[in-house]
Amino acid sequence: MTDRANTFGVIVGNRSFFPDRLVEEGRDQVLRAMEKAGYEALILSPEATPCGAVGTREDAEQCARLFAESRDEIDGVIVTLPNFGDEQSAADALRLADLAVPVLIHAFPDDPSLLDVEHRRDAFCGKLSLCNNLVQYGIPFSTTSLHVESPRSERFRNDLDAFAGVCRLVNGLRTARLGLVGARPSAFNTVRFSEKILERAGISVETVDLSEVIARAEGYDRDATTVRAELDRIRGYVPTDGIPQAALGKMARLSCALSEWIDENALDAVAIQCWTALERIYGIVPCAVMSLLSERLIPGACEADVMGALSMYALTLATGSPAALLDWNNNWGDDENRAITFHCSNLPKSFLEDARMSHQAIIANEVGVENTYGTCVGRIPPGPATFLRLSSDDVHGRIVGYLVEGEYTDDTADTFGGYGVVEIRNLQGLMQHIVRHGFEHHVAAVRGRAGAVVREAVRMYLGWELYDHDETS
Repeated sequence: MTDRANTFGVIVGNRSFFPDRLVEEGRDQVLRAMEKAGYEALILSPEATPCGAVGTREDAEQCARLFAESRDEIDGVIVTLPNFGDEQSAADALRLADLAVPVLIHAFPDDPSLLDVEHRRDAFCGKLSLCNNLVQYGIPFSTTSLHVESPRSERFRNDLDAFAGVCRLVNGLRTARLGLVGARPSAFNTVRFSEKILERAGISVETVDLSEVIARAEGYDRDATTVRAELDRIRGYVPTDGIPQAALGKMARLSCALSEWIDENALDAVAIQCWTALERIYGIVPCAVMSLLSERLIPGACEADVMGALSMYALTLATGSPAALLDWNNNWGDDENRAITFHCSNLPKSFLEDARMSHQAIIANEVGVENTYGTCVGRIPPGPATFLRLSSDDVHGRIVGYLVEGEYTDDTADTFGGYGVVEIRNLQGLMQHIVRHGFEHHVAAVRGRAGAVVREAVRMYLGWELYDHDETS
């Protein structure tokens, strides 16, 4: 993910019948709202067109040229209507610029006490006309949560932030680069996927043999500055009481090796063959290293689950927050709407309360406890969460997914790994959908509510089939 602020192209619609004052004031209000929210604007100047707005074909052409010159900097376009606007010229500007980025349509509200010729806006009606033209042109777009709203309102600020999330998600997934470290474990047919379907969607997968990564890790000088710095970072990440120093050193070298490979290949997320070859050959589990990556907003998925890594990356883009990969793992007694989500665990520490390092209890009996140090464990605390699973539908040659929001509860369990008890409305219906459509047992999750952003990005702009459980339950 890039750290730069979102840059939006801004089109101010105008119809010459209305007073210039309304357009000038409206333009200024929108730009001030964007600046306050931390977003940058690319917009026609008042010297380029009347009021710096778009109201004619000539204005549209100027706007399109301005946008085209900064094509690589524009994350999305905001069209704002301080008055009715000229719907054709605004639509033409979008068509001529041909940016293929998300578009947000905004319109100003009228004051019912000021509907005379000097004060009325009629943007309520103009927005309908503009959107009608965009549908005719085949240009996908988003709208504000209210049909008209003031740029000075908190709702408009929230809509700007949501639109920024949509832009990050759409633009990020269209050019995503995923890494696959090692082979799919033979016991995990469930994480099969199609590289070709992803490539058709603009998503590339770079692979590396597990032995190459281990050899790179073993090749580091134990006293190298980079290794010592990484070891300090691991010790400061979560409590490591009881973890052998030799195991921590191996984690530091593995982290350096993975980070180096990620940087070399400009990767956005990775999936790793986390067991059992790594434990047998190198002598640790990579979970804490993957947790560190996810906390840095480079999602790390276990069990070579590339589509899980993509799902995590989508949620990270939507929210700017670390995502986790979890199993839908256990029922919660007789409660039909609660379940335990669990992994053993590579969860980012910000997902957990009282996160600490431990060993991987599941495979310790198979490979020895001494070879399984390096998990990041704890309980997921109460609060809202969003769950997403994207999969490659190889039979139909498409990407599909499901989306649901839930609430982590204050329930606790006597278990190991990273876990949380989540409550989801009509959970049984969701499980029916998952099993009937052959989705994997893994699901990506992020703290907070991101369903609206994901839904808009995936359906409107990416065109992938997405089942939204909250729409049906």
